Amino acid sequence: MMSNDPGGHEAGGPSRSSEQQQQPPQLSRYESQKRRDWNTFGQYLRNQRPPVGLPQCNYTHVLDFLRYLDQFGKTKVHVQGCVFFGQPEPAGPCSCPLRQAWGSLDALIGRLRAAYEENGGAAETNPFANGAIRVYLREVRESQAKARGIPYKKKKKKKKRKASDYDQETMIPSNSSFQSSGI
Repeated sequence: MMSNDPGGHEAGGPSRSSEQQQQPPQLSRYESQKRRDWNTFGQYLRNQRPPVGLPQCNYTHVLDFLRYLDQFGKTKVHVQGCVFFGQPEPAGPCSCPLRQAWGSLDALIGRLRAAYEENGGAAETNPFANGAIRVYLREVRESQAKARGIPYKKKKKKKKRKASDYDQETMIPSNSSFQSSGI
């Protein structure tokens, strides 16, 4: 039975036009995280006293945000006086603080750096690209590695060899120890 409402909708059922059924394309995990991070940073700025607008935001606000996030971290970082300082596998519990892991902060800065420019910020004024942010992240990485007793070593890129670097008969690299030992 049809209702007498002016829209011609069936009684008891909401209107469903083809426009309402079409949904925006699903965002990738990265894009969803980037949007969530951008909204979180924006909320952080609005909660400052006095509130900070995005045009007034600079690298000091970013550093304060990173320090603020530490309280929500899940990575145990042993302090200098802890008996487990420098041990990769501590034998028991301790009262050392939980912090944000370096890798999480590094990825966060990468996403926020991209989001800043996607939301109209100029690359030249991007506070997430400031050198002080890189220094802070390096210090966090080094201190966390030291606290765990695991030195951080940057991976070196392997050099690509040219065909001329190989002995054409044996296909062994020219500077190989095999050739010099007579094998």
